Amino acid sequence: MMIVLVSIIIIALFFEFINGFHDVANVVATPIASKSLSPYQAIIIAAIFNFVGAFIGTAVATTISKGLVDANVVTHLVLIAALFAAISWNLFTWYFGIPSSSSHALIGSLVGAAIAASNVHTIHYGILVGKIIVPMILSPILAFFLALILVVILFRILSKRKTPRKSNARIREMQVISSSLLALSHGSNDAQKTMSIITLALFSFGVLTTVSHIPVWVICLCALTMALGTLSGGMRIIKTLTTRVAKIGPANGFAAEMSSGLLILGASHLGLPVSTTQAASGSIMGAGYPESGGVNWRVVRTMATAWILTLPCCMIMSFVAYKLLFALFGDLGISVNI
Repeated sequence: MMIVLVSIIIIALFFEFINGFHDVANVVATPIASKSLSPYQAIIIAAIFNFVGAFIGTAVATTISKGLVDANVVTHLVLIAALFAAISWNLFTWYFGIPSSSSHALIGSLVGAAIAASNVHTIHYGILVGKIIVPMILSPILAFFLALILVVILFRILSKRKTPRKSNARIREMQVISSSLLALSHGSNDAQKTMSIITLALFSFGVLTTVSHIPVWVICLCALTMALGTLSGGMRIIKTLTTRVAKIGPANGFAAEMSSGLLILGASHLGLPVSTTQAASGSIMGAGYPESGGVNWRVVRTMATAWILTLPCCMIMSFVAYKLLFALFGDLGISVNI
């Protein structure tokens, strides 16, 4: 059975790697679009601060590992089916350059596999609605208006300056700080999802006595894997966010990064597994809105469709994956008991 445990950890880390290159666009899109940083500079900074951010708290991991589903039905097969579905969805959306949520892909997959293993009553719907669905709806809206307010304030300040070139140069320098903040917040929220999966697997084998404590080595592994995934690029989605969603200058980029970074850090503190993709995309829309023809609403509709479909599609995929795996291997005789 140790082979099963090691396999789950490897698959979970593979998901984390994909999460890194799938979601790196959220962090680097605005400094690249505003020409504050080159793509390689932006990606290196994102990787460093993604790594550091993974060590900031474990509240999100606890929400997923303890509160989302009835842990008594979470077998190893449930975890494998959930990871398979989440990885498949991430690769599908990455291939088509669609900025979808890795977080909601994993959460939807875990819910679908748990239902397949038991029934619909195994889900804690209060947590699902209050900490997943409601933040999923509100985070891009809040990010939009926060970025819009901040960029309007910046524009008014810049309009009073006699040297706009110097002002833009200074804002480009400030974007290094704001993009670092966004990368930090991304690491603080997204790395914890994989930590929760590995922790559940370790607990099911009796390696851990509780899921409330995330081992340091698990945090380090997830942080390093996400950073390596970030370094690998993800240029398809970067292209979508840098050239197709909205017109982004230095002031727009700074506003987008600061608003989404602060929003995601706040969510991490509250244990809310929000989507970095949705928050970053919403802030880019808000920051680009004051510009003439600043937002490409056709692209936004495509993105919003992917956001809406992520949870149900991943639930269905993991449900089917679990049933197929169960038919082939049974339940492996092990379950998580919390």
